[in-house]
Amino acid sequence: MLRRWSVQSGQAPGEPAGEGPWEQEMQRLCCSRAPVRTLPYAMVDKRFIRQLREPPEGVKTSCWQRWQRGQRTAGRRLREAVQRLAQGFGLWEGALYEIGGLFGTGIQSYFTFLRFLLLLNLLTLLLTSSFVLLPLVWLRPSDPGPALNFTLQCPGGTQLQTGVPNFHNQLWNVLTGRAFNNTYLFYGGYRAGPESSSAYSIRLAYLLSPLACLLLCFCGILQRMVKGLPQKLFLGQDYRSPLSAKVFSSWDFCIRGQEAATIKKHEISNEFKVELEEGYRFLLVQQQTRSQRACHLLTYLRVNVLIGLLVVGGISAIFWATKYSQDNKEESLFVLLQYLPPGVIALVNFLGPLLFVFLVQLENYPPNTEVNLTLMWCVVLKLASLGMFSFSLGQTILCIGRNKTSCESYGYDACDYQCWENSVGEELYKLSTFNFLLTVAFTFLISLPRRLLVERFSGRFWAWLNREEFLVPKNVLDIVEAQTVTWMGLFYCPLLPLLNSVFIFLTFYIKKYTLLRNSRASPRRFRASSSTFFFQLVLILGLLVATVPLGYVVSSIHSSWDCGLFANYSAPWQVVPELVALWLPPSGQRAVYYLGSNAFSFPLLILLSLVLTVCVSQSQAKARAIHSLRKQLVWQVQEKWHLVEDLSRLLPEQGLAHSLGPESPHWRSSRPRSFCPGFPCPGSPSPGPSLADPTCRFHFPNSTDPTRAAT
Repeated sequence: MLRRWSVQSGQAPGEPAGEGPWEQEMQRLCCSRAPVRTLPYAMVDKRFIRQLREPPEGVKTSCWQRWQRGQRTAGRRLREAVQRLAQGFGLWEGALYEIGGLFGTGIQSYFTFLRFLLLLNLLTLLLTSSFVLLPLVWLRPSDPGPALNFTLQCPGGTQLQTGVPNFHNQLWNVLTGRAFNNTYLFYGGYRAGPESSSAYSIRLAYLLSPLACLLLCFCGILQRMVKGLPQKLFLGQDYRSPLSAKVFSSWDFCIRGQEAATIKKHEISNEFKVELEEGYRFLLVQQQTRSQRACHLLTYLRVNVLIGLLVVGGISAIFWATKYSQDNKEESLFVLLQYLPPGVIALVNFLGPLLFVFLVQLENYPPNTEVNLTLMWCVVLKLASLGMFSFSLGQTILCIGRNKTSCESYGYDACDYQCWENSVGEELYKLSTFNFLLTVAFTFLISLPRRLLVERFSGRFWAWLNREEFLVPKNVLDIVEAQTVTWMGLFYCPLLPLLNSVFIFLTFYIKKYTLLRNSRASPRRFRASSSTFFFQLVLILGLLVATVPLGYVVSSIHSSWDCGLFANYSAPWQVVPELVALWLPPSGQRAVYYLGSNAFSFPLLILLSLVLTVCVSQSQAKARAIHSLRKQLVWQVQEKWHLVEDLSRLLPEQGLAHSLGPESPHWRSSRPRSFCPGFPCPGSPSPGPSLADPTCRFHFPNSTDPTRAAT
């Protein structure tokens, strides 16, 4: 060790460094500002380095040095706090560790994904509360100005309606959202006076908060998604870490409890299963002939065409169900028709993934490919369902593609929907609530009785039925749908992230109970890295699906004339030019108008294209450099072993030469497969008896070394 070698060399820790390599290394460690915990040394050596960095006893340090040391400590603690915040304050760490050990990192990635979505919803809720709710309660804005005088001419004497009939049943009012119609949960509960009467614009904050939340979520998802890109792109798909590294360095020697040791054993076993299965499938792919690859491609196309037809049929069913529900609001069965679109969406998204999994498993894909392919089609089905649901609502409420008298005059169906923003918010509220209730019902009314029946009875049928398999694509699909619905309702239902946070929190424990008690683990293991990247990609697609309708509504659709903050505006975005003209001087107005013109957009687009080109070029250059360095490592290891072979022939001791020569079986078996340039590989035999002492790990050869002279 470092301390023992320092005593043997006669060098005191406080003396000045000499000219030897060891002294230079010690001088570098003492002068370095790198944290001791990041140094590649043992714990005893790190303690010795920390003692060397501390000032000797009796020497007083200056105030500047003490201040620098305190700043470094505070900065380290601040970074650790930020990392804990990014990981959700350490929420569910024990549960995630248990799930990862028992079922592998693939299933653990789903529960980590739930925690990430919970953090996003809480940050969105914090942003909305800080800029909209708290100022609205604190400032108490004056009453809004008089609404525009509209005279509705509805055909057939149709009375003005709010889109949802009045029910005396409070339970149905809660389930449909009508009980919260005049609260801050929906758009219609927000009121504000004229912009000239207040120094803080509630309208501008309400308009920009959803956009800022979507931008914040996009940055968080993008930052989490690019974590797995460097290894996947730079190292290549055929790069695999040596199995020996997992064998000799997987165990955690800090484990003391029996339960933690059992979980760690399961985790290591799952890692070995994944590694061996991937290696086996990689060999099968390499042994395929051209005809086998062509047949595999044709089968792949056939399965995907069949799945595409199923997706089209499901989307058509959702469109007609939504249209029928909105066109028959006056029927006596309105209670059932009100939940007809969420029910059809849930049915399509329940049967679709099961059929997709069945069809994809027939092709015998690798586990990662199977999960990603199934998840891709499930995402297409889910996002297309939500897109068709939004289009159907827009066609019914906003008269998109329809000709109606009230739509021509006011931009929306003012005869049937007095406050159409509340109506859209109620539909999204019902969809989110229905999805969570369906999760609870499926867990306790289907999965639990199925497990009890399988455990109670025996026979071929019950053995075939067995417990349900925990399908990661289906569960990810459900949570992505709920999050997409939440993003779509940020403008119509600002407190929907609070409701979704409660649902996600309860869903974690419900899914954990389902996994540990009612389900069986999948016999096909898969790695979490590629799946985690795909989860984030799916979430970004859901974010785009939610952003496009919101941008269209904010910029082009007429606001309701009798409710909400934008009652007297032709579109919500019209408040921005009004505030620019009210608050900014003429020079500031010209600057803002220039930033929104094509004269600024085109140069900005060209600049971003150049930056993107430079980043892609740098990425390709780094990939080539990493490939060259990998080859160089191979050459260096081969060169070192050639030198060992030459050294074994030149050694005078025949016994030592025989024990280390290339003909020795022990020499062949101990040859390392990993790359350790510059130092002997861990666990490999040393070329001389002097390196058997652990204190010589940091020994650097000098000019008087007989081994170097012999070489």
